[in-house]
Amino acid sequence: MGAGQSTSQVHTPVRGLHVLRVTPSSPASLTNIEPFFDFVVGFEGDSLSDNSIDAAALEKIVESHEGRTLNLLVWSIKFQKTRVVPVVPSRSWSQSRFNHDSGFQPSLLGLSMRMCEPEAAIENVWHVLDVVEGSPAESAGLVPMGDWILGWSGGVLSSENDFYELIEAHVGKSLRVYVYSYDFDTLREVVLIPNRDWGGEGLLGCIFGFGLLHRIPPQPDDRDPNAIPPELEQGDEYESQELFVPADIDEDQVGSISTEEWNTQQQYEQKWNTDHAKDTHSSTRSTEEPGKSD
Repeated sequence: MGAGQSTSQVHTPVRGLHVLRVTPSSPASLTNIEPFFDFVVGFEGDSLSDNSIDAAALEKIVESHEGRTLNLLVWSIKFQKTRVVPVVPSRSWSQSRFNHDSGFQPSLLGLSMRMCEPEAAIENVWHVLDVVEGSPAESAGLVPMGDWILGWSGGVLSSENDFYELIEAHVGKSLRVYVYSYDFDTLREVVLIPNRDWGGEGLLGCIFGFGLLHRIPPQPDDRDPNAIPPELEQGDEYESQELFVPADIDEDQVGSISTEEWNTQQQYEQKWNTDHAKDTHSSTRSTEEPGKSD
């Protein structure tokens, strides 16, 4: 029920409900909806001609589908496409978590969302360009060129300076941020500890890129989520090469080098060592002649 189907809508919606969190064990957790990357832009049967979602109408639709399958229209930053995601709204998943006598009604989907413009959300990411050795950024495991910071434990960030001000406010304290790896197509939580005592410049020792040229590129349509990045599958390049054989190795350990080649190499090295020793001895004598100085 979590796979979903892609639709033909590839342009960025004007507005959408940005998914900030998917509650564990909720109906939404059984789907492929991803925090930060996905926007609920409507439901199947809803007209998107005006490219704007009606949050109130969606809420009523969700309530009317309690216990029945509802096909949500979800737009993805990663793939720049809208897909259909089936979900069954229910409150039964939260019966053991909430006290219903308080009058609180738990979420039918288990989604924390906010209304925003997806185009603006795409811009508010920080691309890790360089990480200094021995810095707090390196200790946290940030990967140059492959990582993007999307938000922090307090939510999303709405402007470029918000992130830098957040770092300043957490000097010497733990700052939990959400980091996306493009190479592995995964979202992880990273703990940064900004400080001025690590021995280099800046609080993190990291260079970030922000703006149009540093947005997250779309993932290929044929990308396997569990696949190893192509860059890491090139290990055979070195395995196919012959190993270096030290000069003092026994002849029966040579392996791929023949006995004749080994003997020729040994004779050449012996002659080179002899000639080199003569040249060194001659040079030493000339520098030690009395009466000469610089």
